Amino acid sequence: MSSIELLQRQIHTAQELQAVVKMMKVLAALNIHQYEQAVASLAEYNRTIEMGLHVVLKATHTHDAHTQQSLSTCNVTRCGVIIFGSEQGMCGQFNEQISHYAIAELEKLKLSPEHLAIFAVGSRLISHLETAGYGIEQTFAMPGSLAGITSMVQEILMHIATWRDREQIGQITLFYNHLHSNTLWEPYKLQLLPLDGEWLQHIESQEWRSRTLPTFTMPSDVLVASLLRQYFFILLYRAFGESLAGENASRLASMQVAEKNIEERLTEFTGQFQQKRQTAITDELLEIISAFELSH
Repeated sequence: MSSIELLQRQIHTAQELQAVVKMMKVLAALNIHQYEQAVASLAEYNRTIEMGLHVVLKATHTHDAHTQQSLSTCNVTRCGVIIFGSEQGMCGQFNEQISHYAIAELEKLKLSPEHLAIFAVGSRLISHLETAGYGIEQTFAMPGSLAGITSMVQEILMHIATWRDREQIGQITLFYNHLHSNTLWEPYKLQLLPLDGEWLQHIESQEWRSRTLPTFTMPSDVLVASLLRQYFFILLYRAFGESLAGENASRLASMQVAEKNIEERLTEFTGQFQQKRQTAITDELLEIISAFELSH
């Protein structure tokens, strides 16, 4: 194969890669938008849950002085950690970044392995955590689309219930990448349990904006448990949504770097091709001229 034919093949391959990278950029941008929209849509739902908690806390405050304390504290014998990574590659340092952050935070706790349970969401986290010496109790697959988040959240909630009831895990922390813009994200830590006492007090102190006073007929502890399940659902759903948005932002950034490299290679190949093509044309013309001069 001549050097010109080889360059033509390289140019064709680079152009095909360029088309693939551009498509991946478009898909990543679309995914970021839909996950951001999904997270934003939780705001009104979250407000409704907080209004329900406000009603219960207001109603039970004078009858049970320990209501908030029982909600916001617990006997912590073991700690549970849920770390969100990715199931797919080509997303830069996304998994390394959240793994290193979570490991650094866990080291501050100075817990022995028997007092720590870790769930990893996304198989690409496993190697980073195991290399650091942390065992993983269970791995969940990160959903590949918005439609898969709800079922995954429900599954994890069932495991959290088992953690609390059977394994005496009273403190649960989420680690995930929080999206700032289309190409910027940072690791984020959220304490799921125990509940923040200041947050509960803030909810109770809010003014009721309607003239109609709310009430409820079911037992307050049953209602609180139901509202908190919905609250935990919101927090986990948000963690999934923001992590997936961050993953796609990382992928978008990686594809932008790849696109730039491909463009530089295409420019290089095209320049070499034009130079060699011009040289070949010049050689052919010289041969024709030489043959003409010899014949005369």
